[in-house]
Amino acid sequence: MKFENVSIQGLGVVDAPDVVTSADIEEELRPVAERLGVNPNMLTQATGIQERRFWPLGTAPSTAASMAAELALADSGVDRGSIGVLINTSVCMDFLEPSTAAIVHGNLKLPSSCLNFDLRNACLGFVNAMQVAGNMIEMGQIDYALIVDGEQSRTPIEATLRRLKNPELTREKYREQYATLTLGSGGVAMVLGRASKAKRQSHKVVGGVSVAASEHNQLCVGSHDEMRTDGGALLMAGLGLAWTAWSQAQQQLGWSSANIDEYVVHQVSAVHTAQLAESFGADLGRFHKIYPTYGNIGPAGVPTVLKKSLDAGRIKDGQRLALMGIGSGLNCSMMEVVW
Repeated sequence: MKFENVSIQGLGVVDAPDVVTSADIEEELRPVAERLGVNPNMLTQATGIQERRFWPLGTAPSTAASMAAELALADSGVDRGSIGVLINTSVCMDFLEPSTAAIVHGNLKLPSSCLNFDLRNACLGFVNAMQVAGNMIEMGQIDYALIVDGEQSRTPIEATLRRLKNPELTREKYREQYATLTLGSGGVAMVLGRASKAKRQSHKVVGGVSVAASEHNQLCVGSHDEMRTDGGALLMAGLGLAWTAWSQAQQQLGWSSANIDEYVVHQVSAVHTAQLAESFGADLGRFHKIYPTYGNIGPAGVPTVLKKSLDAGRIKDGQRLALMGIGSGLNCSMMEVVW
């Protein structure tokens, strides 16, 4: 998949305000860990995550997504009346129906002609939406797209903490549930548009590749208040799939570890990020690490890393960026942006 006239024209990221430390979670679970004979500091030591963020109780995913969307629209200079499609990619939902996209559409007062729908594909949703919207722009169906995401990890983490305190919980179940505690929250949005109609400076979306390994669809299974994960098997299968995608990107996009200036990656943990870099032969210094203070924020991860990298002055004009995500299923997508 390659694009000729698609660009990023606006970006908005909103940090959830309530910080919850891993040390606090570990202390709350210490009696459970000691009963089961597991490392009480496993969350910090095994993942490298020091804290994550929550939205205040009662904050809907659509609210977080709408706040970020306003920032992205302002950043782009695009009139909201020109938006041809709104795609919401949140794992978290306000309701089963209507779609969260419809609620965000109403919050933003977008025109009735603006198509809106949810695109949910675990942690890969935002990158997938860039592919779908990019195709619509490239085909001339629309001029501008708005992609949004709002994640609220408070509900699954608080439910998991209650579950882990069950006196009948086994060590196996404890480890199976533990990955939920890595989740974070946030709100993100991006305006994609026809490069020839950019109102301000834009950044070329070159194209991307996608691969699947759906035989691994039971390694990470989530619901509204729970996520069950086989962490070791998920890591190995994910790295294998990422290597397949990387090989395709080498062939189709001309990537190499030498010519990618910055890796904008959905981050799960310290181990995941380091092993991903090692498998590509990439310099880990080209990965801006946000997992220590944000945790795993799912599909909001890639645009959040992009914005934090920009704010840190890591990204310069003309650099080649590799946007990467792996989602339970398993699916993997990689896209190139020239800034």
